[in-house]
Amino acid sequence: MSRIGKKPIVVPSGVTVTVGKDNVITVKGPKGELKQAIDRDIIVEVVNNEVLIKRPTDQIRHRAMHGLYRALLANQVKGVTEGFKTQMELVGVGFKAANTGNTLDLALGYSHNIIFEIPSEIKVATLTEKGQNPKIILEGVDKQLLGQVAAKIRSLRKPEPYKGKGVRFVGEVVRKKAGKSAGK
Repeated sequence: MSRIGKKPIVVPSGVTVTVGKDNVITVKGPKGELKQAIDRDIIVEVVNNEVLIKRPTDQIRHRAMHGLYRALLANQVKGVTEGFKTQMELVGVGFKAANTGNTLDLALGYSHNIIFEIPSEIKVATLTEKGQNPKIILEGVDKQLLGQVAAKIRSLRKPEPYKGKGVRFVGEVVRKKAGKSAGK
């Protein structure tokens, strides 16, 4: 049995989990509503404020999906109650970030500014303090979408290994290379 898959998901008060037709799970909570389509072989039951995920056989495919869907549903329950937050920092001289609504304006050392549209499900905030790197703070209910947007922003200027300049997550460690050694 999957250790993750057999663990029940505790549903906090104020959150409702419903299993619809075609195995679509809907999770509603104080912060929003999320839907997840589940494979037709996986069985989802809501019993006494707990969500149980069961698999029909011990096939490799069923075992893989058992833990996967349990983790996805657990992330949705956490998302509609607490939400998820990601912080990124811009390391480099002249790197700036500003936002107007859900539009992010980034100056990342290119000849032009990059205008990045953030999906409406995610809230974005920028923070610029004197003596510190500019920060981008992303908050949302959907963990998958939040991670995808953060990865896309990071891909606009990945941290390079010689000076460490670029867009990185707060707390991320960039391994630096020695670089070219001096002549004779």
